[in-house]
Amino acid sequence: MNKTYFFVLFIVFFVFTAFSKPKKEIIYTPEAPKPIGPYSQAVAVGNYIFVSGQIGIDPKTNNIVEGDIEAEFRQAMENIKAILKQAKSNLDLVVKVSIFLTKIEDFAKINKIYQEYFKNNYPARETVEVSALPKNAKVEISVIAIRGNK
Repeated sequence: MNKTYFFVLFIVFFVFTAFSKPKKEIIYTPEAPKPIGPYSQAVAVGNYIFVSGQIGIDPKTNNIVEGDIEAEFRQAMENIKAILKQAKSNLDLVVKVSIFLTKIEDFAKINKIYQEYFKNNYPARETVEVSALPKNAKVEISVIAIRGNK
């Protein structure tokens, strides 16, 4: 094989990879609440999964779970787990977490529960206080994850 053949092969490969666009995949599972607005539970692009903010809605009743911030946090995390499972991922593959609290005083409470879900190799994270959340929720959580074989 000569140099021209390899050059043409390289050009074809370059053009194919340079101009191919990643496919956007909408992720949905009935194991998590239906979106309460015009958005998807999650969107996958390539190996990345972007999970929309989840509040403590029980997918069976479509209502916020009764109880304290801990109950809402746990339900939001269970919703995220269900969405990630549908997207062929899991909490071990989460790379970024965003947490929104209506009371920053709840930071220590959610941190304790957070460690039940994320045990090693913690993802990057921010936690911020906001004035209000949909359905008067106390906490909202969104994540970015990668797909994997786990």
